[in-house]
Amino acid sequence: MTSSIFDYQLRDDVAVITIDSPPVNALGIDVRKAIAEGFTQAEANDEVKAIVLTCAGRTFHAGADIREFGKPPIQPDLRALIAIIEATQKPSVAAIHGTALGGGLELALACHRRIAAKSAKVGLPEVNLGILPGAGGTQKLPRLIGAEKSLEIICSGRMVGASEAHQLGIIDQLVADEKLVEEATGYAQELVASNTPLVRAKDRQDKLLEDRNNPDIFSNFRRLNERKFRGFDAPESIIKSIENALTLPLEQGLVKERELFQALLDGTQSGAQRHVFFAERQTSKVPDIPKSTPKQKIDQVAVIGAGTMGGGITMNFLNAGIPVVLMEREQAPLDKGVALIRKNYERSLKRGKLTNDQLEQRMALIQPTLALDDLAQCDLIIEAVFEEMSLKKAIFSQLGQVAKSGAILASNTSYLDLDEIAAASDRAHDVIGMHFFSPANVMALLEIVRGEHSRLDAVNTAIALAKKIHKVPVVSQVGPGFIANRVMTVRGSEAVNIMLQGVSPSQIDQVIYDYGFAMGPFAMKDLVGLDVIGRNESQKTVDTELVRLGRLGQKKNGGYYDYDENRQRTLSPIAMEVIAKVAEENDIQKSTLSDEDILARLLYPIINEGAKILDEGIAIRSSDIDIACIKGYNWPAFTGGPMYWANTLGLDHVVERLRDFEQQFGERFTPSPYLVKLAAEGKHF
Repeated sequence: MTSSIFDYQLRDDVAVITIDSPPVNALGIDVRKAIAEGFTQAEANDEVKAIVLTCAGRTFHAGADIREFGKPPIQPDLRALIAIIEATQKPSVAAIHGTALGGGLELALACHRRIAAKSAKVGLPEVNLGILPGAGGTQKLPRLIGAEKSLEIICSGRMVGASEAHQLGIIDQLVADEKLVEEATGYAQELVASNTPLVRAKDRQDKLLEDRNNPDIFSNFRRLNERKFRGFDAPESIIKSIENALTLPLEQGLVKERELFQALLDGTQSGAQRHVFFAERQTSKVPDIPKSTPKQKIDQVAVIGAGTMGGGITMNFLNAGIPVVLMEREQAPLDKGVALIRKNYERSLKRGKLTNDQLEQRMALIQPTLALDDLAQCDLIIEAVFEEMSLKKAIFSQLGQVAKSGAILASNTSYLDLDEIAAASDRAHDVIGMHFFSPANVMALLEIVRGEHSRLDAVNTAIALAKKIHKVPVVSQVGPGFIANRVMTVRGSEAVNIMLQGVSPSQIDQVIYDYGFAMGPFAMKDLVGLDVIGRNESQKTVDTELVRLGRLGQKKNGGYYDYDENRQRTLSPIAMEVIAKVAEENDIQKSTLSDEDILARLLYPIINEGAKILDEGIAIRSSDIDIACIKGYNWPAFTGGPMYWANTLGLDHVVERLRDFEQQFGERFTPSPYLVKLAAEGKHF
């Protein structure tokens, strides 16, 4: 029997149910009905001795249909479907290829056995959407593989390769990709012939008995992941639900799991994280770049500048197996840059994230050079030198002569006018911005800047390349600071204003930390280095005065804070004296601010600047600003980013507070006309 969604065939005495619902066989209502119909039909047919559930296309069920979240459930929902499968008396086998994620894995866990292609991956990534597996995942996975591994897999949301899944016991058998259904059918027949008692995951007890003898599993896991989980609701709910698997009968555990799931789904964080999930996938869609736009093949990249940024950029391409010509003006900085790349890889080696062979393979892809002519055959050349316009223009003038025809010339500039840089090359159509964030080998954001004359295929190539090197591309038009730096700079400047009004740096940092950032602006300055932060400041500031006193931050003598041998910080009396002196010299009056006012003064201007960026056409959509801040500045994802957060606050409220601040502190708080218009019309970003 066949339909548009599923195919039902008898292969000897095995019913093979094949779901075909592109692109990822998501478990929407039509798919659920089809699976339920297939299992009901197979159960009712006396000729059928076993059942195989598989999928056509590129993947097994890759999760629920997220579009159904928050809507009234239509039966059978996933839990009802799983109940149908688990009520089936005949041996059932899930045949997995591609990915079995979220509800897809929960569905597979309802079958008696799981067989997988060697290239397959499984996982329960719901934590990334601010929820937990709500159809038995937190109760059944611990019964298969134990609480400790279940905690790690579900709280991280990571995908587990078929080989590891087989070792853990999630997968019962591995087969060649091309023989999956054939082997699954034979496996099902073996189960029937051997008459082996079949125990489903829900009925397993051995792992639970082992874990009950280790009561510290959960407290240890919480302690080890305290920093990583801070601010997020879902991980703690997952931990509680897995604890329930050990302490409650299955049915009670499933009820509690559903209660925890529903509480998360109804909370603010899940909506925010789902926004981030979709927004991240939207960034690569540029309205005026059609899908048919070609992408250039990038076989070799050049990076000009072997400093910290250039080295980090280089590592991204080495990790993807792309050779890099790394250029410097002098031998000493070139040698230092290559040595730093090796040192970074050696750290990964010590952590077990890299083998020695992989390290050497990546290092072998570097071609260090002092000669500009060695860049002549590169497909992409990225300039990553000091942020000085005259220097960048000189380099692009030379690149315009040396680079081969059609090569993409990219600047890593973070603030400067890309069009001015491009003009120096005499081939502005080849020039784009590729702005990496520091540390470039770690941070996920890649701002791709379109110059006035940048050709579409160059931009499209950069978007595709970003994904290849595991970056999230956000496309920006030319403008000072582009997107992320522009909106976040206003937070830094306002933090200084608040500090000079007598609020301590530690209070400001604590407010930002409590909001969800990893650290506040002054702790961040100390970490990066005050000599780096303040080197472009032409007037006397607290930063320049601290540098003059030899206080560079964590790397030398402390900065705003003093540090003990364990890097624990205390507010520096020297810094407080400098702050008071600079405030006095600028005739700044002291004031007392509540934490709420501090937060609003720091973050509402970011929303306002985002509105200006949208009005100017610098960013394509408000969600791109959210992703730029989350991926470039570690804005807490559980808030959804500044523009989504503004929607939850209410734009009328944001405008009202900005106007209050405008009256007190001046035009830097003047609301954007675009923001005012949206608020007046009752609209959202």
